[in-house]
Order: sequence, then C-alpha cells, then structure tokens
Amino acid sequence: MSRQGFATDPSREQFEAVRNMLEGARKKTRPRKHDLYDVYCAVLYFLDKGGAWRSLPRDFPPWRTVHEYFTQWTMAREGTPSLLEQVLERSGQQRALAQLRALQEKR
Repeated sequence: MSRQGFATDPSREQFEAVRNMLEGARKKTRPRKHDLYDVYCAVLYFLDKGGAWRSLPRDFPPWRTVHEYFTQWTMAREGTPSLLEQVLERSGQQRALAQLRALQEKR
C-alpha cells in the first residue's frame, strides 16, 4: 500500500542501513502485516510531532502496531542504550534521538 510521504521519513537507503537492527528485535513467529519501513517512519513522526499515539495519520500502520514496536525498540537494556537509541544514533537522526531522550525523561 502506497502512503503519503512525510518530512520526517528517512530515505529507503537510510532505512536499509538500520533494517537488520530493527528486524532483530522481534522473534519471527509469522510474516509481518506492515512494512517495517512504514512502522519506523511512524515512530519518527511520533517523536517529531508528539501528541497521542491515536493521532498518527491514517497513512501509517495502525497506531497500536506502531506503539507495540516502539515499546519493543525502547525497552531498557541494563547499561546500554535502547535499540531505538542505537538505531537513531547510527542513522544520524540526532533530532529524533534528542526527542526520544526527552520523552524518556518525562516517564
């Protein structure tokens, strides 16, 4: 399914550099229903815009799906940054990384 592009979307090439990191966070139990690129883009959109998960544009996968991935990717790892922090760092998404850390401080 084709979706509208957003200013927060990385290029497909930028995403491919971190795809394996993100795919490794989930046990392979069944095929994905949604493109992992779209889920990642939705997370970046959420970090940029803030607000409620339910307010994600309908062009993205369902908000509950995106939230579940976000939860998995941001799980605390003793003494190391979360997977999402590592991905954002590696992909040069410094603004999104700062927004994630600010969000985590509020918790």
